[in-house]
This record gives sequence, structure tokens and C-alpha cells, in this order.
Amino acid sequence: MIKLLLVEDDVPFAQIIGQFLTKMGYEVTTCYNKSAALKHLVVHEIELALLDYRLPDGDGIEILQFIRIHKGRVPVIIMTSLNDVRLAIKAMKSGAFDYISKPINKEELLMVLKDAMKKKSQPFSSSMIGVPKGEPKLEFVKGISPLSRQMFEHLELVAPTDMTVMIEGESGTGKEVAAKYIHKHSTRHDKPFAALDCGTLTNELAGSELFGHVKGAFTGATSDKKGIFEYANEGTVFFDEVGNLSYEVQIKLLRTLQEKKVQPIGSTKLISTDVRLVTATNHSLFDQVNNGEFRKDLYFRLNEFSVQVPPLRERKEDFELLIDFFLKSSNLELNREVHFIDSEVVDILKQYDWPGNIRELKNVIKRAVLLTKGDTIVKTVLPSDLVHRLYQKLPLDSSSSLKAAQTTSERELIIETLHKTRYNKSATAKLLGIDRKTLYNKMEKYKIKL
Repeated sequence: MIKLLLVEDDVPFAQIIGQFLTKMGYEVTTCYNKSAALKHLVVHEIELALLDYRLPDGDGIEILQFIRIHKGRVPVIIMTSLNDVRLAIKAMKSGAFDYISKPINKEELLMVLKDAMKKKSQPFSSSMIGVPKGEPKLEFVKGISPLSRQMFEHLELVAPTDMTVMIEGESGTGKEVAAKYIHKHSTRHDKPFAALDCGTLTNELAGSELFGHVKGAFTGATSDKKGIFEYANEGTVFFDEVGNLSYEVQIKLLRTLQEKKVQPIGSTKLISTDVRLVTATNHSLFDQVNNGEFRKDLYFRLNEFSVQVPPLRERKEDFELLIDFFLKSSNLELNREVHFIDSEVVDILKQYDWPGNIRELKNVIKRAVLLTKGDTIVKTVLPSDLVHRLYQKLPLDSSSSLKAAQTTSERELIIETLHKTRYNKSATAKLLGIDRKTLYNKMEKYKIKL
């Protein structure tokens, strides 16, 4: 049985989720606050963690950081009832495997937990190929927007060379996809591709993950371990969020790149290594150089060529291509037969600003495929917080205005808008372009009761 730690301060909800996961074959330990969770983690091993974000004595991110330091690669899923994808991005940057919004859909939860264990069970090679072993492989979406065409033109130019490449872009834009594209079209394409998220590494873990260690090098080093440079020898190494490496590790990394040799922790032996390095950052690494947080010599060593990955909101022409790609990949992964998307859903997805970029779009489509019972995705399977955030931002003269309603009756439109705003009458009236008094009159006229 998989040992799962559940941390949730809502006792009835925790009991429901705990009982459900126990029936599904998990060995569940439930803690109701941060303090109890940390005490459990000190003396017990876990294989999975499901953490609520808001806790009476802290938050799930603090527990996540403890797990990263003391439990290594244990997958962590963050739960939140807050309608803010930026919180989810914070969790992912802190090392969470995924996040899930309340109210929890049990099928979605099982899918996320299954994916987390699948990812954990794979060694470095899990990141070395575009798709986990055994899963159907799909090609990259190049896109047709001007920014996408420019990006892939740069990728194709630099891929056959052996230059180090720095990929810049917001969280969720697909920087690792760009790195894999470089590897696939390079002379090293038949060698390993290894990816490492530097944003999740503590100073204690970084040395071991990058350079390896020998048995007995430190407490817990029960066997020899290859670092990423040794493992991916003759291939490509991708460092995401490279700006998070400590100054001490930066020095060792620069020496490794210059001498093409690594020294595992606790060993006197130098091991030759030949890798191509691709890095990524979602903020200005040059600003860190100016602030003295990142070594200038390492910066120029890593930045022989830079590629900018545009945010999703700036590549609208690619939108339907990406939706189709994620629809197909989700069908393959989930063994489903969902082939169509209702035009209303497409309109909603196009109007949304996607602060989580392509990663958020992928998650929304995958969730919709999982929840769809027929062959067509309809609005009811979209995350309610996404629809709610979208309609909060619609202008007064949007197509939801009563004056713009042509084929939809006023009654249906009012009911639909009430649902979208979670029955907030002020927000509903604003979206419909009428005042509250008019809304009340129409609700009375059409006998709409809440």
C-alpha cells in the first residue's frame, strides 16, 4: 500500500477524503495542522503528500519545503479552495507535483495521485524523453503565430550546434518543451536528455543531484549515486530555474563546465563528462548578476544563445492548435474518446487570459476530458473558478449583455449568469448591463428563485 500523508484542517472533509483514498488502496495518515504533519514527517516515511494550502498554524508550502529538504523526491499535491491560479504557480515553483482545486473531484484526484507516483517511480530518465515510457508519443506544436514562428526558427538554428542555450519565459510557457526540441534536433538526439528543476533544490540536495555522491558521504547516503552530469554523459542536461542555485553550487557548476569533469561528494575521483547544457529562467537572470546574486562569468557561460518563449496570451493564433493537441494527448493518456469541444467552450477558453500559460491550458483540457461523459466537452466540465474569473472581467458591453442576447431567452441568460457569479446579484446585474432593481424585477417576472 502507498503511504500517503493527508494534511487538512477541515475535519469532516479530511475524513471523507481519507476514507475514500483508503478504499482505493492507499495507507492514509491524516494530520489536521502543520505542527502535527511535521512531527509525523520527522519519524515516518511517506510516498505521497496531499496538503491543504491554508492551515491554522501555517500553510502547505511550508510543509512542502520541509519534505523537499528531508524526503527528497516525494511527490506533493497542494489543495486549495482559493480561486487564484497564481497560488498554484507558487506551489509548483516551490516543488509541488501538481495542485487541485476544491471542491475535489474524486476521479481527478485519483488521476493526479496516479500521475505523481508514475513520475516518482522513474529515475532521471523520466525527464529524458518527451513522454514517459509506454505512453504514445506526440510531436511538438510549432504554432502559426508570428512569435511562435520566430521562436522555432531560433530553436532550429541553434539545435544542431553545441552552444549553451538560455530559454526565457513566464512560468508554464513550455520552456522544457523548447529544451527537448533542441535536444531532439541536435547531434546528441540519440543520447540521454536529463531535466532538473533547480527551484526545488535545497543547497544540501543540489550537490548530490548535480554531481552525485559515494556511499557514506553523508547521513542517508546508503549507496553510490550518479549525478545528472554523469548520467546524461554525451547527451543534454536541462536546468529549469537555474537562478535558484546557491552561489556555492554556481562555482562548482562553472568549474564542471570549464573542466568537463565532476567530483562526486565524498569522492577523490574526477569523472569526465561531456554534456550540452540548456537552462531556463522565468525572470531576468541579468538582474541577479547586477545584484550580486548570480555569478557574471557563469551567466555568460550559460548564455551563448538565448531564446524567448512567448506567453500564451500573445500567441492567440496558436490557440486552437494547442487545444487540439492537448485533446488528443489527453485521450491517449486517459484512454478516452472525446473528440469535440462545444463552440461556447472554445469562446470561453479564448477570452480567458491564462496566467498559468500553456501548463494551465493543458490541465484544463485534461480535466475536461476526464469529466466528459460523451464525446463533446461542454461548459459544465470546465473549472468553475476559471469561468468565474473570466466573467468577473467581462466589460459591460460584452455579449453577455441582455441587449446582445438574440437567441437565448432572458430567463435562461439570467439563470446562467447567476450561476457563473455564484449567485452574486450585484455581479450578475453588472455583467448583464442592468441595475440591481431591474434584475430583481426580472427575477420576479420569470419566477427565478435562489
